[in-house]
Amino acid sequence: MSVRKLTTIAFIAALYASLTYVFAPLSYNYIQFRISEMLTVLPYITPLAVPGLFIGAIISNIGSPLGIYDVIFGGLASLIAAWLTSKMPNRWLAPLPPVIVNAVIVGTVLGAIANLPGLTVPLAMLWVGVGELAVCYLLGIPFLYLMERYQHVIPGLNKRK
Repeated sequence: MSVRKLTTIAFIAALYASLTYVFAPLSYNYIQFRISEMLTVLPYITPLAVPGLFIGAIISNIGSPLGIYDVIFGGLASLIAAWLTSKMPNRWLAPLPPVIVNAVIVGTVLGAIANLPGLTVPLAMLWVGVGELAVCYLLGIPFLYLMERYQHVIPGLNKRK
């Protein structure tokens, strides 16, 4: 793997983790509005975003109140969602895998482990899904348009074929 590709992966991971930590009050509750999730549309443009988002999620989940469960299952959810996003046929469907995968996996973990009063697994899945839907579509789609428009000047972003 070239230095340029490794640098792109590392940059995506660092950006994801940084955005998660900067907006920590929004990132770690059962009603999550994780700003960094807008980056989950990047695998639609480049496969380098798949490992970048996976690594970034693992790093950012180290600070989660759910500890190792969030590191393992949150990282796994990001990996699955990123891979599925890379397979999406159009930009409007690109944000859908992170919404669905995170709602199911992260929602299940939150509902089963968080031990918050009144928080059931289905309710946790709903709240995570609503937050993901908002971030991935309201921030992710404009971000995707911006990246598609300027991908020729950003090293490491490959044009989608």
